[in-house]
Amino acid sequence: MISPASAPVPTTSSASASTRGRIGVLLVNLGTPDSPKTPDVRRYLNEFLTDARVIDMPAAVRYPLFQGLVVPLRAPKSAKIYQQLWDERGSPLLYHGLDLQKLVQEKLGKDYLVAFGMRYQNPSIESALQELRDAAVERIIVLPLFPQYAAASTGSVQEKVMDIVGKWWVVPSINFIGTFADDPGFIQTFAHLGLEEMKKHDYDHVVFSYHGIPERHVLKGSHKGHCKLGNCCNHYNKNNRYCYRAQCFATSRLLAEAMGLTPEQYTVSFQSRLQSRLRDPWLQPYTDEVLKDMPAKGIKNVLAFSPAFVADCLETTIEVGAEFKEMFEQAGGAHWQLVPSLNSHPMWVDAVVDMIQQN
Repeated sequence: MISPASAPVPTTSSASASTRGRIGVLLVNLGTPDSPKTPDVRRYLNEFLTDARVIDMPAAVRYPLFQGLVVPLRAPKSAKIYQQLWDERGSPLLYHGLDLQKLVQEKLGKDYLVAFGMRYQNPSIESALQELRDAAVERIIVLPLFPQYAAASTGSVQEKVMDIVGKWWVVPSINFIGTFADDPGFIQTFAHLGLEEMKKHDYDHVVFSYHGIPERHVLKGSHKGHCKLGNCCNHYNKNNRYCYRAQCFATSRLLAEAMGLTPEQYTVSFQSRLQSRLRDPWLQPYTDEVLKDMPAKGIKNVLAFSPAFVADCLETTIEVGAEFKEMFEQAGGAHWQLVPSLNSHPMWVDAVVDMIQQN
């Protein structure tokens, strides 16, 4: 019989330390074709536009309509646009994501393992999660790189991660960072980039252009019918924390404050609406319509932001940076300048590290 005095004393040093694994971090962005060639663009669009969270139609309608009609018609046109975007490093959305992964890994150190995946195409979320699984990480922090939560972006990533991990026999603890629309580091970095551009030119007005979504997406996710697509979005609180529109307005207010702008000096608008025969209204006002009216009002020099994106891509570089610039100048505007996205700016790297460590 072992007496109490001689019983072994539990220790918490080597034994417990040896069971601890690194913390896994999964950074996720939307996706990109493997190349700007039409077949690769078609594969990308097929996966993207048949996601039920992006196109919320019944599958019996969604697949025939988009795989059979929309994607075949759209792929060749989109491929030409992607060819304008591609550079010597390939797709900006991909290489900026990989750069961010590398720099965040260096900042976090050996106690973390940072993986990067895309919701659509490559590198896939599944391959990134498998990397973390193979490393026997203790738990996983998932950061979808979409500042403002939308069911079609962040929600789709969350659903995909849960679908994959739900099939594992051992499911680790997982923490999702669902939104960072008002994160101080995110705001400060974008404001810094904007102020740097303002040193180069005098601007009459600032446009904060966000990716659009159908109004029904906002209403479907409304907490107890709180959202009315009106003035309720002027205040960001627990009732509309996951309302995409309210988050866009919150980001804009914080950016304006950080840059010293008054409400009269900036406009919030929405871009990239998908035209459909259903003619469902998307969030308004539409950026392409707003900018055409500005020169007649005496607004000739505009600084444009795309705060729904943290990496430059087709929607920033081509749509806001080139297409909107051409529209603005044709309407009589003198100067339209896009603020570059956060990409792998040191301040943004620090902001991502802070969000991960806080979670």
